[in-house]
Amino acid sequence: MKQRIAVIDFETNGITPGADCRATEIGIAVLENGNIVDRFQSLMNAGVRVPPMIEQLTGISNAMLASAPAADAVMREAARFVGAMPLAAHNAGFDRKFWDYELSLLGLTRTQDFACTLLLSRRLLPEAPNHKLGTLTRVCRLPDTGCAHRALADAEMAANLMQHLADTLRRRFRVGDVDHALLCRLQKVAAAKVGLFLGVIS
Repeated sequence: MKQRIAVIDFETNGITPGADCRATEIGIAVLENGNIVDRFQSLMNAGVRVPPMIEQLTGISNAMLASAPAADAVMREAARFVGAMPLAAHNAGFDRKFWDYELSLLGLTRTQDFACTLLLSRRLLPEAPNHKLGTLTRVCRLPDTGCAHRALADAEMAANLMQHLADTLRRRFRVGDVDHALLCRLQKVAAAKVGLFLGVIS
């Protein structure tokens, strides 16, 4: 993809953002012209506790967060880093709600849409055994970006997957110009109607 897209991943201490459920790490990979050209990553101390199950999953401990920068400072820096770039994530509904919540605590509001590589992969890679990020990375033979369930590694995996999906659109469906707006439209199309949708625009 030619345009710059900010692919975001959060690690959190729970599922639904709120006073006791906050982001603990953010990773952002900037995709441009098929390559990751910039990165942002930081732990975030929001004053919340990480349950043992999540610490085991992510490797992010309460001790690590105690010395991490304050969440509001990290989010201000992340918002400046992203600017007006279009946004994307794998299972974007999850990351979008944490992005929006953390921004709201700063009095900021998101203006960009999120493209979702999970929804897109369900439409473009129906043959995959499942549509988890790690599975798709292996099935599509994408680069190993490091430790899964750490924010930057997952953001880079999602960025590589987004480029693979764009390449799939060009190769399999002969779509010439793949951009963020097209992906946002495509992810809303019923899986059974993808061929018809792409046949009209190609």
